[in-house]
Amino acid sequence: MVFSSIVRMSFKTGLSFGLTSGIITTLGLIVGLHSGTHSRPVVIGGILTIAIADAFSDALGIHIAQESQNRHPSRDIWESTLATFVSKFVFAMTFVVPVWAFPLGSAIIVSIVWGFLLLAVLSFVMAKEQQVRPWPVILEHVGIAALVVTITHVVGDWIGSAFG
Repeated sequence: MVFSSIVRMSFKTGLSFGLTSGIITTLGLIVGLHSGTHSRPVVIGGILTIAIADAFSDALGIHIAQESQNRHPSRDIWESTLATFVSKFVFAMTFVVPVWAFPLGSAIIVSIVWGFLLLAVLSFVMAKEQQVRPWPVILEHVGIAALVVTITHVVGDWIGSAFG
């Protein structure tokens, strides 16, 4: 694909990691916080926390992991680091829009659809670049995200009922 030949591998690494982590972490957090608190300010605060703290954490994680391999040029390491931070921050922040714009219950559904759609598009692009059938890749990645959403919902319900 043209995209594959234009974009440097270090950028693709950071972008795909940041996008995936931003979606799954943020969805898990907002679903869990919603089911445990049913509070818009708490959910928005959680999204902002993920967008800032976890974006820095993941970017540093990619940075250190690549440095530890001792085979990547400094430019590639920093490119992956910045791409991870920016993509995680930006994609996490997109979840503020539905939480702000819709009633909280509807916002959670819109957020899940949005997150699964983004993950499906990324999975489709990856599968096409690897010249494999896209549907198994999409189902695998969206299935894992669905598992995270389900588990965090159950945990949020449990915490809400046990401590609420």
